[in-house]
Amino acid sequence: MTRNFNELRRKMSPESRARSSAMAREIVAEARLAELRRAREMTQSALAAAMETSQGEISKIEKRTDCYVSTIRQYIEALDGELEIVARFPDGQTVKINQFSDLTTA
Repeated sequence: MTRNFNELRRKMSPESRARSSAMAREIVAEARLAELRRAREMTQSALAAAMETSQGEISKIEKRTDCYVSTIRQYIEALDGELEIVARFPDGQTVKINQFSDLTTA
């Protein structure tokens, strides 16, 4: 018998719900593209439609270890997000890289 997640969640203690939410935020904060897409509750097919490409191309993008910034930006924007590239240095300095801010998606 399958159970509805919301039903199970209601039975959890407030502490357990808080831990679960914190873990989910941590996972999403450091997610691979496919994990991020699933966390945003979008299928490869729906994302492909938003990016005007094929589901197979989305699968390829999610498996790549190297990708154009413009492709990642288009992927994130199709998830209703905004891509930022930030450099962090050992001395604590953080710099937002804006060199790619003028890129336009085809």
